[in-house]
Amino acid sequence: MFQIRKAIMAAAIGGSLLTGGAIGAIVAGPLAASAATSSPAATAATTTAAAATAPSGTFVPNENATHEAGESAAREAQENAGQVPTVP
Repeated sequence: MFQIRKAIMAAAIGGSLLTGGAIGAIVAGPLAASAATSSPAATAATTTAAAATAPSGTFVPNENATHEAGESAAREAQENAGQVPTVP
């Protein structure tokens, strides 16, 4: 009887460890992967690649007077040309 209880307890502990490990990998795996690749060089490359892709819609500039007051001349020129602004 003691041998059966011992085997059942070992199977329960092993199953619990495997289940916890699988759940942990599913939940924390993407977090660990993104943290491992979040170097300044990788971030710059990602930002550059994202800026180089064409947007999937039509750009509509914000012509609100409050917005226009704080806008640089370079940004306004890009908006007037129908481009998505890349300068502040």
